[in-house]
Amino acid sequence: MVQTQAGHTFLAELGKKRLRPGGVEATNWLIEQGQFSQEAQVLEVACNMCTTSIEQVKEYRCHITGIDLDKQALKQAEKNIRKADLSTYIQIVQGNALKLPFEDASFDIVLNEAMLTMLNDKAKAKALKEYYRVLKPGGQLLTHDISYMNRSMEPKLNELRDTININVAPLQRDDWKKLFLDSGFTEVKSKGGPMSLMSPVGMLRDEGCWNTGKIIFNGMKKENRTRFKQMMRFFNKSGKELDYIAVSSRK
Repeated sequence: MVQTQAGHTFLAELGKKRLRPGGVEATNWLIEQGQFSQEAQVLEVACNMCTTSIEQVKEYRCHITGIDLDKQALKQAEKNIRKADLSTYIQIVQGNALKLPFEDASFDIVLNEAMLTMLNDKAKAKALKEYYRVLKPGGQLLTHDISYMNRSMEPKLNELRDTININVAPLQRDDWKKLFLDSGFTEVKSKGGPMSLMSPVGMLRDEGCWNTGKIIFNGMKKENRTRFKQMMRFFNKSGKELDYIAVSSRK
């Protein structure tokens, strides 16, 4: 049977909550760079189930607008927001990052994790143009994507695309930084490291013991086993040179 489901959707169905390349380590670094506060107006692009948005509102009581194209993810986001009793702080919108339905200079912070990687170079530049437009002067862009140090990894990118069933386009670290500078952003800072998405140590850090056990149990069910093992094998062997990159930049 041809597998048509995106890798992150498959992992979410297994119970994985952290679906970003660098997991909680990268997200926490981005949050440290951002100036989150009660007054901050935040846009989270590709908010998925709003896991990060909920955490930030609990910590900072900021106001967040989440936008995503995935209707099913947004339905789960609504449930998560209601369960956390944070409906007055978090608003969600279905929409496209390449044509954001917001006025110019609307947000202090734009947070975008694990989405730019999914776009080709032309679309990456278009998305960054939109982020620049909706940020206030001096506003901050916080992003989190897939990268690699050595260009010897480039021939293996097709295997990554086949494994997660998305036509992703990661960039080498220096190319990511150049992309932000070419889009007009300044004060470009980054942090990189090994992907934690499916490494045993990373999963334990991101998900905790109980949920890691649940994910593995679900992954080894007959209907999931082949794909789960394929993803584990790729990310921990042939694709282990893939890194995450978290970037903080300013308008």
